[in-house]
Amino acid sequence: MKEKNKISRRDFIKTSAAISAAAVLSGKEKLFASGSDKIRVGVIGCGDHGTSDVISCARSAENVEITAMADVFEDRINSSLQRLNKEVPDNMKVTDDTCFLGFDAYKKVLACDVDMVMLLTPPHFRPEHLAAAVEAGKHVFMEKPGCVDPVGVRALIASSEIAEQKGLSIVAGTQRRHQNQYLEIMKRIHNGEIGEIVAAQCYWLWGESDWHLNKRQSGWSDLEWQIRSWPYFTWLSGDHIVEQHVHNIDVVNWAMGTHPVQCLGVGGRQARTGPEYGNIYDHFTVEFEYPNGVRVASMCSQIQGTTNREDERIVGTKGVAFGHGVIEGKNPYQYDGEHNSPYVQEMADLVKSIRNSEPVNEGKNVAESTMTAIMGRISAYTGRAVSWDWVMNASKLDMSPPAYDFDTDLPVRPIAIPGKTKLI
Repeated sequence: MKEKNKISRRDFIKTSAAISAAAVLSGKEKLFASGSDKIRVGVIGCGDHGTSDVISCARSAENVEITAMADVFEDRINSSLQRLNKEVPDNMKVTDDTCFLGFDAYKKVLACDVDMVMLLTPPHFRPEHLAAAVEAGKHVFMEKPGCVDPVGVRALIASSEIAEQKGLSIVAGTQRRHQNQYLEIMKRIHNGEIGEIVAAQCYWLWGESDWHLNKRQSGWSDLEWQIRSWPYFTWLSGDHIVEQHVHNIDVVNWAMGTHPVQCLGVGGRQARTGPEYGNIYDHFTVEFEYPNGVRVASMCSQIQGTTNREDERIVGTKGVAFGHGVIEGKNPYQYDGEHNSPYVQEMADLVKSIRNSEPVNEGKNVAESTMTAIMGRISAYTGRAVSWDWVMNASKLDMSPPAYDFDTDLPVRPIAIPGKTKLI
């Protein structure tokens, strides 16, 4: 297994060069096998949340078959298989020959006879996996966020553009875009029921500190520990403003119909200070400025014992809209319709798009929301105001390690210090 996992960074399909224009087929790709209504699914990444995504996919429509799986850790594949065989046994068509192990295992899933793949690894790996999936002509579900750095965002956008040319669907794990009350509120915002948007606030204040924390075990290398406890390392997760708060930021971008033009952020690491917590912050506050001078206050934290608040508040000249389904003001409204499962609905929408040969592509949306969160983190880490144009076009920040090798030392990178950490 150690030999299998020794892959240099150069060999690991670097994002922007992973797909060339020559990879685009003339005309649209054939979206679905004629005469068959089965959707064959390959799974790349077998963690707990990813396994829940697979269950949602299996339950989203008839004749969805899970046929191939990959991860870098054998115990993760085994635990995922155990849960899937218990909860969705009729959908499981995975065999020993279609379970793959190692950093290159995703290539083997893509080589299988699958219609779509689910990209469920830590976010760092997403751009490379998306590029390879699109090149292989597969439809994609990819978890949020799309990546962890500006280089990754640019790669996501490039892959999404090629997927559109090839007629491939990409659905992202920003599930609020498939949730009934959010869809209704957004329709009313965009129809002008709260008037012109003049401000907004979004929050993911979470009284939880130890989500997905895996304390280092004897025998774990640097890389194994960091991947097993990936939310606590910026190169893998993007920090929690990117990994988690991106949901709320995505809602604001959705309401605005665009991305911010600049931001200024602060943050730090005050309550969660031990080395077991890697190098991420435990709180952020960022002011985003959108076109026409609209200011948005963004707050997120992961601190045990603090007040929870997860919501979005869009302020207009005629009223205020809340993401959970309420409008206050001249046109008051309270959502009282069906509360669907957005986790199942996003899968159902993807499967439907494949079966009906009507591709949907959320790649650019999730890339821009991910970049919004990344620029907020960069500003807080450095203490510098950051513009969209700079982070999108000039930043060379690429957080990839020099190699993906369990035998090579990979020291934890220093914790960012505003005023000392440099813009890259």
